[in-house]
Amino acid sequence: MLISAFVLGLLGSFHCIGMCGPIAFMLPVNRTNAYKKISQITIYHIGRLLAYSIIGFVFGLIGKSLYIFGFQQQLSIAIGVLMILVVLIPQQTFNKFNFSKPIYKLISKVKSALGQALKRKTADTFLTIGFLNGFLPCGLVYMAVFAAIAEGNALSGSLYMAVFGLGTIPLMTTAIYFSQFLKGKTRQRIQKAIPVFVIIIGVLFILRGLGLGIPYISPTLTNDTVTSSINCH
Repeated sequence: MLISAFVLGLLGSFHCIGMCGPIAFMLPVNRTNAYKKISQITIYHIGRLLAYSIIGFVFGLIGKSLYIFGFQQQLSIAIGVLMILVVLIPQQTFNKFNFSKPIYKLISKVKSALGQALKRKTADTFLTIGFLNGFLPCGLVYMAVFAAIAEGNALSGSLYMAVFGLGTIPLMTTAIYFSQFLKGKTRQRIQKAIPVFVIIIGVLFILRGLGLGIPYISPTLTNDTVTSSINCH
């Protein structure tokens, strides 16, 4: 599943670059000192990874509570089905419902704080920008959050989101250095591949929940296994 997290981040970043790309382009990095520029970009990515890890921890904790009540298999299946439906249902259908409306004010504050941070060049600027960047709404981040919930563990959820964030680093770094690289048919082809990969991940979660006895993919869950998993987590 961690491999799926990295690949989701890697491919998904071609989609997310539409939102995060402008932020990457506007980073107040040092243009004259290559060492400082690299260190500033690294701190920016650390901020994003920290935000993703916190998000994964919170939603992994939610997943754990569902696991404790014995919904581990049902949760995995439900998350898998949800991921597939999000891909298959036309976007126009989702546009009728503003899912982010309940937290609109919070998102506005994040964007406002991000705008202020982009104007500064203090030592903590890049960490702040990266951290706030991680909390901006993004469809692919939502997919990763679904997976974090299905992990059924706060630490595992945090790790899943952190690995997802690691997968976004190559493209986000490229966006800072070579913005023209992100244009053209290559980007379009990868964007078309993203829904296919999300469906594959959804199927994997469904198989895991079914407990078909397939090693590593759909292991059989017994009461002893569930109890041991809860105790360890």
